[in-house]
Amino acid sequence: MYKDLIHKYCNGNASLEQVLLKHSTDVARRALQIARKHPELKADEKLLLEGAMLHDIGIVRVYAPTIFCFGTEPYIRHGVLGAEILRSEGLPLHARIAERHTGTGLTAAEIIKQQLPLPHQDFTPQNIEEQIICYADKFYSKSRLDEEKTPEQAMRSLQKFGEEGISVFKDWMERFE
Repeated sequence: MYKDLIHKYCNGNASLEQVLLKHSTDVARRALQIARKHPELKADEKLLLEGAMLHDIGIVRVYAPTIFCFGTEPYIRHGVLGAEILRSEGLPLHARIAERHTGTGLTAAEIIKQQLPLPHQDFTPQNIEEQIICYADKFYSKSRLDEEKTPEQAMRSLQKFGEEGISVFKDWMERFE
């Protein structure tokens, strides 16, 4: 299912499709490892797999030429754009994952403070699947596909979203590792 959707929305852009599949596969693998290590979390493994594979589908509509994205939207919007795509495909739970994975989630206050081109609402991960995928995603870059970030590198990449995001990441690290 997710491979068909990725193929459909990459619309013949094989390089973008390759980037999206590699990054998403890495995120899915880590998310499933966390779920299996922590059965007490009762995470839905099917939703974790599909959600991780589709969480970045919105990049097909952004402009980020270094990762073969030639859309018109700013990169920061890829989560909400992905949510639109996934809702149109009848996947509301997957859509929530897509719109809530930027940083460690974005609050309405942070969106307003940073004047981000996003709706003024909270996009913070609420359920366990959203949290695990958001956390797992922080270890993989789409521009450096063969590298896994250390926890320290992941935290540095969160600095632009504020100290609260680093605190959330540290809490997740204690819970998931």
